[in-house]
Amino acid sequence: MTEAPQKQSRKFGSTLPTIPPLDPGRVSLIEKEGLTVKQLEPLGVEIYGADVRSRLPEPVIEALEVEMANRGFIVFKHQTGLSADELVEASKWWGAHQIHSTHGVHPATPGRNRHIFRCSNDSRQGILGVGPQWHNDGSFEAATFSHSAYYMARAPEHGGGTHFAHQGAAFDVLPEEKQEFWERLVSVNSASSVTHPVVHTHPVSGRKSVWLHLGMTGAVIERLPEDDLSIDTLKKEPATADKFRLLTEDEMKQLFNDYNDLMNASFEKGYGIRYHYDTGDLLYIDNWAVAHRAAPEAHLPAEKQGLRIMDRVTIKSKQDLAPHFGLPQYININGPHPFNKDGVWLAGGVGFRWKDDIRMQN
Repeated sequence: MTEAPQKQSRKFGSTLPTIPPLDPGRVSLIEKEGLTVKQLEPLGVEIYGADVRSRLPEPVIEALEVEMANRGFIVFKHQTGLSADELVEASKWWGAHQIHSTHGVHPATPGRNRHIFRCSNDSRQGILGVGPQWHNDGSFEAATFSHSAYYMARAPEHGGGTHFAHQGAAFDVLPEEKQEFWERLVSVNSASSVTHPVVHTHPVSGRKSVWLHLGMTGAVIERLPEDDLSIDTLKKEPATADKFRLLTEDEMKQLFNDYNDLMNASFEKGYGIRYHYDTGDLLYIDNWAVAHRAAPEAHLPAEKQGLRIMDRVTIKSKQDLAPHFGLPQYININGPHPFNKDGVWLAGGVGFRWKDDIRMQN
């Protein structure tokens, strides 16, 4: 099989990232309900004056969902004392209006509610060490969660927030040749065999957005370039082996390191934020719009940092995050090695080890 041309190593293009400001019309609609809206920079929105125990009017929910898609996340401030049931009910406002739970239940979870994933820096209070690397929740599902809730039941005294990077703005800053290359890529989850595009079009914002799980990817498939065919034509064609190849080990390492660098550069280049919580913060992300990771200090022991307790709820998407080019939603990663035999095809555990000295638990 013919090898694809060598990819250029330039990591960032000259285009500046774009994150739209709050829409004045939607802000006016939200503020008519007595709420105060604060735009964070460069992304995110804080909402003051709400009590999520009472459902907001549907037009306000719809407006907030669009702002989440555009700006990545919203935070309802001062929601101290929410019960597990109240948190779950408020989380049904978004996406497909259903909870999509795939996790185990820690013994300290309030009411042993199966929809609450309790994280902590004390093993008696919750699961330790969750999410140290950039990722999107539920990447092992075909319909990756549309939204996730992070409720800070107890904020530590010394930091312990979450880092967010806007994946549409991240696509903007890639050099053109890398945009074209990444748009031809589809990842295969090492645990579930589900496939996702490395670049997708967000269903609400319409933004081309990057997407790659650094901790659970066992292979990446490239659709070989064909200059005489349009993307729309390629999507409709049947997937035959001669049109695809697997990335090699060196190419996988390059892709993963480039993606990690792209997310890490978000703070300097204006499409990332280190968010610090207060107790009672209820933060919702658009899980198709932003990648996230726990801040390093979030995993410090409670004796050093103070006790941290966060409850996560994940929301069902209205649609699958489907691969491009006629590839199926699942390709059995435990099955025969497809395409070129020198490519990476690795099942189980944390998938491809793109860096030896980095924790991969997600």
